[in-house]
Amino acid sequence: MSTFNPVADLGWRIDTLFTNFIGWTLFILVVVEALLVWVIWSFRDRPGREEPKPVHGHVGLEIGWTLIPVMIVTIISVPTIATIFRTQATPAPNALRIEVTGRQWWWEVRYPELNVVTANEIVVPVGRPVTLELKSADVIHSFWVPRVGGKRDLIGGKVNRLTFTVDTPGTYPGQCAEFCGLSHANMRMLLVAESPEAFDRWVQSKREPSVPPTGVAEGGRAAFMAGGCVACHAIRGLSSGVVGPDLTHFGSRQTIAAGLFANTPENLAAWIKDPPAMKPGARMPKLPLGDEQLSALVVYLGSLK
Repeated sequence: MSTFNPVADLGWRIDTLFTNFIGWTLFILVVVEALLVWVIWSFRDRPGREEPKPVHGHVGLEIGWTLIPVMIVTIISVPTIATIFRTQATPAPNALRIEVTGRQWWWEVRYPELNVVTANEIVVPVGRPVTLELKSADVIHSFWVPRVGGKRDLIGGKVNRLTFTVDTPGTYPGQCAEFCGLSHANMRMLLVAESPEAFDRWVQSKREPSVPPTGVAEGGRAAFMAGGCVACHAIRGLSSGVVGPDLTHFGSRQTIAAGLFANTPENLAAWIKDPPAMKPGARMPKLPLGDEQLSALVVYLGSLK
């Protein structure tokens, strides 16, 4: 979660600007403090020294301490404005378009041109420009992956954009950066950067239908349909709920509850059994499932890869 080790062009531009500001302000600090020490030392009170002549104004000094700050502000403003224009530029024609919708308290992720829908994990190819179209389904959220750089608010009725190109493969955590309710701090995400070949394989796998369940997993599908899950969650070919995350390939995700817990059978069982206990304010209700139904449902969801 560090902003000082960026992995995308957006982050590098912001980091370079910040580093330059630190250098310039450090230089100003040294000059001002050196002058201050010199004045204190040179004009200190000493025995036998005559009373200095009062000075009520000095045109040269007044011009100097007006022009110097103006020059400093100009030196800071020019690269800042240039960086703003670079980071707000129109996306390249080959940019990958991803729609990200903030909800209390999870992230819906859609690739409209690739026919892929997922949640809380954004997979992008290394070396290709990406533009995120950010919007909110409820209150104001803020999208922030520190190592990618930048931060954009998600506002109801408005689409904001964030454009970047990741240069290093890896998994980079992020989270909502605008207070949005009880579980704001638990609204996390992962941005996964993969090689173009690995990304293409990921897209192809997400387009494939889930493997039909057998054995215990078949009982889990029945529990999914009977236990109320079907009302909120979509599984391609089975249900079309839009209230909660799409679960078509849920078993391949790294985390559950918007990045809060690792996607393990134990965590998943605890989450389904009592979501508000795992994540304060969670909109997902406790479901009236018996132990056998719960175990089967966990197996079924884990099989959705």
